[in-house]
Amino acid sequence: MCSLFIVDDEDTIRGTLKIALEGKYRLADFPDAESAASAAQVEPPDLVLLDLGLPGMSGIEAIPVFKAISPEILIVVITAYEDVKSVVSAMKGGAYDYVVKPLNIDTLELSIGNALESIKLKKEVQALQERYLRENLPCFIGESNTIRDVMEFVGLVARSPDTPVLILGETGTGKEMIASAIHYRSPNFRGPMISVNCAAIPRELIESELFGYEKGAFSGANAAGKKGMVEQAEGGTLFLDEVGDLSLEAQAKLLRFLEEGEYYRVGGTRKFTVRARVVSATNKNLQELIGKGLFREDLFYRLAVAQVELPSLTERRDDIIPIALHFLLEFNRKFGRSFGGFSREAREAMIRYRWKGNVRELRNFVERGVLVGKGPEVTGEDLGLDEKNFPEESPSTAGEILHPLLPPEGVDLAMAHESVDRHFFREALLVAGGNETQAAQLLRINYSTFRYRRRKLGL
Repeated sequence: MCSLFIVDDEDTIRGTLKIALEGKYRLADFPDAESAASAAQVEPPDLVLLDLGLPGMSGIEAIPVFKAISPEILIVVITAYEDVKSVVSAMKGGAYDYVVKPLNIDTLELSIGNALESIKLKKEVQALQERYLRENLPCFIGESNTIRDVMEFVGLVARSPDTPVLILGETGTGKEMIASAIHYRSPNFRGPMISVNCAAIPRELIESELFGYEKGAFSGANAAGKKGMVEQAEGGTLFLDEVGDLSLEAQAKLLRFLEEGEYYRVGGTRKFTVRARVVSATNKNLQELIGKGLFREDLFYRLAVAQVELPSLTERRDDIIPIALHFLLEFNRKFGRSFGGFSREAREAMIRYRWKGNVRELRNFVERGVLVGKGPEVTGEDLGLDEKNFPEESPSTAGEILHPLLPPEGVDLAMAHESVDRHFFREALLVAGGNETQAAQLLRINYSTFRYRRRKLGL
């Protein structure tokens, strides 16, 4: 049952409201804003019915006080007359709605119902985003400035429901994970995310896979026709991986969809309209393809309204050990192993190694090390790194140069947990809009523990 504070200096109004709302909400009433704010510090309510004409602290002054306690508190203000100036000030200050005295109980209950429905929707959003934070984002553990900048930009881009985003980066840098991060942080995150690997679909079939086809469109077509992936992405995100492999014919149709939100199925004459954000990715140089006439320049500019470029793993070497330790913890759980970390030799080798396959390649080698290693640490031999992908300088010289990047002996797992904690704390604060109470709830820890850990992590 939702909790509701009634704040009004008139005993008769508080009494009338308590009788009208009894049994529907957990009620508490207060004659002034000061006592209501004190009670909210102990247990924040879901909603406050707040009279503007209070003695002492006015209702206008009380709104930011309640919002400072918890931004999630919804406020419906009560005014004795239709004072437009006061109502505008209250709404600008963060009030959800207003009602005018003499109170009409039906109107008031409608306002309360609408406000509490918005709370319900916010909680559903938080639950879904919390699940995503737990299950997906750890792959971007890291403290390098490059990744911090990328994730900050991703958070900004994601706020739009339909801005096209182009993700560039080498194979294995995590382009699909970035696409997922954009989707789940966007207003569309409750909709589907449909992924299409453009390089894996034969060119003669890509149009029908993307846009669908009508019955009898071609030999062997489904008798009932077929929905395309664009249509399946309605209300969500369409992720086009390896978009540089699209045929020019498919590019033309995609451009029309991006410009007008409309398309035709193969073999059809009926126009379809779909609302979905298009996120695309490629490891190819699209400008070179444009120069060769293999990619449309107008399509490039439509796809790249916002552009994210992912650094290679060799460009973020200070993230290699934290990422490897995350994978070590993952595979310890998966295979029932208990490795305590990596040997110094293994750590130095990972930092020196040329990771041509980037994070994906690192994950594969850590998995191999956990499978074949005998413990108590994963050694360089367990990893089995390919000798030809090491630089030519001597190991001793490389070790001296890279020494500051190597964690001290015996603290591998502690370092891994701290890096994971820092990552999750940042993501929780981002989703919670900086509100510590809500961020603590997302992380399923109490507020005091959250404040303590945040200070320890230097956030």
